[in-house]
Parts: sequence; C-alpha cells; structure tokens
Amino acid sequence: MYEHWSPSNFVKNFNTPMLVVHGEMDYRVPVTEGLQLFTALQRMGVDSKLLYFPDEGHWVLKPQNSELWYHTVLDWLGKYLKPNS
Repeated sequence: MYEHWSPSNFVKNFNTPMLVVHGEMDYRVPVTEGLQLFTALQRMGVDSKLLYFPDEGHWVLKPQNSELWYHTVLDWLGKYLKPNS
C-alpha cells in the first residue's frame, strides 16, 4: 500500500507552486522527506521554496522562527492569491 500511494509515483504531475516548510527536529516526518519533495519540485521546474528550521520540530515555536514563518507564508500566499485586476 505504501508504494501504491507514494507521492513519488506522481511527481510527473506536479505543477502547483509549493512552499515546503520543515524542521530538522520533526520526528513525525523525517527531514529527508521534505528535502526530497523540494528537490523533485525544483527538478520539475515547479515554482517552489524551502523554509528550513534546524532548531524546530513539527511546529515552529520559537519567536524569531515563528516571525520568519509568518512573513514567508504570507508573502508566498500573497504572490499567488492576488485578485485579478
């Protein structure tokens, strides 16, 4: 089942811009998974950005990191969710 539903089987269909956020200390999702996703997006030419926190886990909790997270996410959303004028 894991192989059948693995996202790696669908890389050829990736085309949605994606912001990948990952913390080195995330024990729920290994950091290699986030790096593989980002690498696949880059190789496919999909607009993508990696926001990596070496000192965070699954949740970004430290104040300075949280501020960077909010600015990055809001900028990313603003880039793609601007109303058509």
